[in-house]
Amino acid sequence: MNEEELRKLQEFEMLKESILKKILTKEAKERLSRVKLVKPELASQIELYLVQLYQAGQIKSMVTEAQIKNILSSLATKKKFKIIR
Repeated sequence: MNEEELRKLQEFEMLKESILKKILTKEAKERLSRVKLVKPELASQIELYLVQLYQAGQIKSMVTEAQIKNILSSLATKKKFKIIR
């Protein structure tokens, strides 16, 4: 990764963090940080989803912990798999 790519990545991370601070309640931030400890890729996916919603103007109020739980459960139901024996 060259310096330009690294700089762009850092700028994006700063932008993402500032948006998340604006739209998440304290409890939602805590829930997301706990998810990040267990499944960092899932937390990143949720963060990107929330940033995209914010940038599209679809988030009108603060995102609550219950809404984070709903997002988590909807993502969990999409990852169903079938075991064939």
